[in-house]
Amino acid sequence: MKQTYDAIIIGGGASGLLCAIAAKRCQPSLRVAVIEKNDRVGKKLLSTGNGRCNLTNKKVSADKYTGSFQKHCAAVLKRCDTQRLLRYFEELGLLCRADSEGRFYPLCRQAAAVLDVLRFSCESLGVALLCGTDIHSIKKQKQFLIKTDNGELSANKLVIAAGSKAAPKLGGSASSADYLRNFGHKIVPFSPALCPVKVQSAVLKSLKGLRANARVNLLRHGETVKSEHGEVQFNEDNLSGICVFNLSLFTEKNDKINVDVLPDISNTELYNILLKNKRLFCQQTTDNLFTGILQKRVAQAVLKCAGVTDFSKPVGKLSDNELKLITDTAKQMTFTVTENCGFDRAQAAKGGVAGDEIDAHTMKSKRCENLSVCGEAIDICGECGGYNLHFAFASGMIAGENL
Repeated sequence: MKQTYDAIIIGGGASGLLCAIAAKRCQPSLRVAVIEKNDRVGKKLLSTGNGRCNLTNKKVSADKYTGSFQKHCAAVLKRCDTQRLLRYFEELGLLCRADSEGRFYPLCRQAAAVLDVLRFSCESLGVALLCGTDIHSIKKQKQFLIKTDNGELSANKLVIAAGSKAAPKLGGSASSADYLRNFGHKIVPFSPALCPVKVQSAVLKSLKGLRANARVNLLRHGETVKSEHGEVQFNEDNLSGICVFNLSLFTEKNDKINVDVLPDISNTELYNILLKNKRLFCQQTTDNLFTGILQKRVAQAVLKCAGVTDFSKPVGKLSDNELKLITDTAKQMTFTVTENCGFDRAQAAKGGVAGDEIDAHTMKSKRCENLSVCGEAIDICGECGGYNLHFAFASGMIAGENL
C-alpha cells in the first residue's frame, strides 16, 4: 500500500531533521516524512566536533565558505545567522556556549544532546522518521513517487538533504547527486575536504608523529592561496591538523605548502638567535643549533632541508650564508601537494548541486518544481569551526519554512 505525504525529506542528518521541524512549526497540518537509510537518524551528527558537536560559530560569514554556492551564501546566513540558530535550538531545549575561539557547543558538550532535541521535536510534531529505508528509485509525475525496500511513497514536495560522500562509514554517499542529476541538475563532482593533505618531502618520514605550532601557507605558482595558523601534525605521507584541513579546501596537485615552524619569531629575530647560538654552542654538533627552540627531530629536518646534512660539523663552523639559509628554511619548510586524503578521512566534501541552480532565499530548485535542496547536497563547503553544521541547519530551516 502506497504511503502518501505532503512532503518527504531524503536524509535524516542535521539539515534534513531541522528542515522537517521548521516545516511542521510553520505548517502543523503538513504530513512530513524523513527517509533515512541508516538504522537511526543523525549518525554523522554524533561524530562532529569529536563527539561534542560544534554547531555554529560567532564568526559565521560567507567568506568562511568555498564552492559555487558561496556567492549566494550571504542570503542564507542573513536569514539564519548565529543568534537566530542559537535561539531556535534554545526553543527546542538546547543550551549552547562558545569557547575562546568563538565555537559554539552544547552546554553539556555532548553531540547526543543536539540529536536528542532534534529527535524529540520531530516526535512531538508528528514527523514520520522512516529509518533503515533504502531508496530504489524516485520519479516525478504529478507527485514524487519513491520506491523503497519498505514499499512505495508519494509526496507533493520533495527535499534532498542526503549529504555528500564524506565519511562513508557513517553513511556518506553520492546518492544526493544521483537524485538531483536525474531531475536535470548540474552536479559538481564530490571531492574530499577538511582532511589531511598528502605531500612529498625528503624529510616527512623523519617527522612522523610530531606536532608543531606553525603557520602554513598554500602556494600556487608562487602566489599565496590560503594561510592558516595552528597545530600541524606530521604523518608518514601527509600533513594534518585543523589549519591543514582548512588548506585542503583549496589544494591542487603540485601546490606547495610552506610550514613556518617558528611563526612568532621574525626572520631577523631568528637569525640573531641562531647567531648567538653559534657562539654559545660553538663546540657542539650542528644538530644542537636549535637547542631550546625546536624539537630535535624538527631541527634536524630544517637543517636537512637547508642542505646541512653533516650533523657532526661543529656549530661554530657554520658560515653566515648557511645560517641565513637555515633561518629562511625554518620559516618556510616546503612540502609538495600530491592529493587530499580520501573520503574516509574527510569531515566534509566539496561538490554537489551547482550553486546557481538553487534559490538561496527558499532553497528551492530552479530546475524542478516542488523540489528543494539543503545541506551538503549543495556545492558549498566551510572551514573547520562549526561553519558546515551552521549551513546545514540554516539551509534546512529555510527549506522547511518555504515548503
